[in-house]
Amino acid sequence: MIKKWFKKIGPGTLIAAAFIGPGTVTLCTLAGVNFGFNLLWAMLLSIIATIILQEMAARLGIISQKGLSEVIRQEIKTPYLKQFITILILSAVVIGNASYEAGNISGGILGLESIFGNYNFSLGANTFNLMSFLIGIIAFLLLFIGNYKFLEKALISLVLLMSVSFVATAIITKPNILEVLKGLLIPKFPEKSILTIIGLVGTTVVPYNLFLHASLVKERWHKKEDLKFAKKDTIISIILGGLVSMAIIISATAIQTSDVSNAADLAKGLAPLYGEFAKYFMGLGLFAAGITSAITAPLAAAYVAEGCLGWSGGLKSKKFRFVWMTILFLGVLFSSVGIKPIEIIQFAQVANGLLLPIIAGVLLWIVNKKSILGDFVNSKTQNILGFIILIITIFLGVKGILKVLNFL
Repeated sequence: MIKKWFKKIGPGTLIAAAFIGPGTVTLCTLAGVNFGFNLLWAMLLSIIATIILQEMAARLGIISQKGLSEVIRQEIKTPYLKQFITILILSAVVIGNASYEAGNISGGILGLESIFGNYNFSLGANTFNLMSFLIGIIAFLLLFIGNYKFLEKALISLVLLMSVSFVATAIITKPNILEVLKGLLIPKFPEKSILTIIGLVGTTVVPYNLFLHASLVKERWHKKEDLKFAKKDTIISIILGGLVSMAIIISATAIQTSDVSNAADLAKGLAPLYGEFAKYFMGLGLFAAGITSAITAPLAAAYVAEGCLGWSGGLKSKKFRFVWMTILFLGVLFSSVGIKPIEIIQFAQVANGLLLPIIAGVLLWIVNKKSILGDFVNSKTQNILGFIILIITIFLGVKGILKVLNFL
């Protein structure tokens, strides 16, 4: 039965597994610890936005049988505009994925350190985290060899274990249902919450997942009749992933401290269910989430570069490998130089939230072109929802920039 279930796993499940990474666990925990149920609405908004945007990306991939970046390169006819958009997208994805990769590796570090302790070494005046290199080496081997499907399934199983743990914990903590509903349905902006809100959006509506989804679905499905399967796969996977994120926020409200800096602190959210064993479940789950996401982020960046620059050769080509190696190297470097993993993860999610309006805007433009999608362009309802999401992401992005610049 489990083997049959794994065979039915579609790209939507992998997309959900990618956004339920260390960043999601960390940021949702911080949201629950610092703001209680008040930011659940942001997660609900993120789930709806993710379903709408990922469905567009999947539809584009199936109908055009091309990746998002490839379509963008082919559709922009003006040379200077093509160069500008290509550089913008490449820069956005490389910066975002490098930050996100650092967050993924840092999340894996949190998991390993909660079980095995800290392992650092000094080189001159600098101190480096040995765990960063270990996780980097594992991710490198899996990506270079390319035969990582079995391990990927095992890692997803570990992430699912952690997810079930949080859902069970959320139930065991017996939250006030009325307060939960208020948090879900009534938007609030508590003091100092704007960057956390942007982070919650950025950790769920991950910009690189839009490129990755479009590239993955065309490998799985090839006919317009397959759209219904892709849509079902997307909706179910993302809703389940979103429910897990909400459960993490709810269970984190039971943590009686605001000082969250390592996996042991995060594990307090699991304490009602597992007691002193919580840190081991959290450690394994964070490590699994970190490795799974550490594989998908460099791959997505390589797909984007391949499409934008018109490369051929696929996964084994030198250019393709160069891109993912660069992203992986930057992720290892950023995560090993002594910055607190929690801070890297938070920065990665905020960076994603700021990059999202750019990618969402380009996607909306593409899925309204009949020359690409024919009768499968966006409906009026889809466009209205898409533009509402775009406006909200621009609003949050501007507020985030102003906040970072200390203008608010």
